[in-house]
Amino acid sequence: MKAFWNFLASGFGVSLLPATILKGHKNTGAGFWGTLVAVPFAWWILMPLAWWAQLIFIILFTFFAVYVTKKASFEGHDSPKIVIDEMAGYFFAVFYMPRTAFFVVAAFVLFRIFDWLKPLFIKYFDNMQTASGVVLDDVASGVLANVILWAVFWACVGLGLM
Repeated sequence: MKAFWNFLASGFGVSLLPATILKGHKNTGAGFWGTLVAVPFAWWILMPLAWWAQLIFIILFTFFAVYVTKKASFEGHDSPKIVIDEMAGYFFAVFYMPRTAFFVVAAFVLFRIFDWLKPLFIKYFDNMQTASGVVLDDVASGVLANVILWAVFWACVGLGLM
């Protein structure tokens, strides 16, 4: 059963590939690949939904991600092999965004930057030594990316650029 939870936690095995290629390196790029796995799910499943259905989906997925993270048997706290948290974070980044390539890519880039830098309050969640902390730092990165994208969107609307 551990193999099943590890498969889900690893983004259907995607985070295991860079670790296999780059044995011994701390930064395997697994977070990038885990986020990339979330993109088609966001495009075809999440983004076409009404805002309230999106919200229910990402909240339920976040609880599911915490559960899967607890069940996974990878070594160490916040193992780079666990990328289901990146998926949850990216879903928050694209929450209620216009379904365009620009917003999908911009959310991806901002989310990855915030997940890497851990600015503001995000570091607090990253320091939590629980499965919830593993997921919540990515959720916080996604929320911050979402807020910034909406601010840019409305600024562009206000300036007549959109």
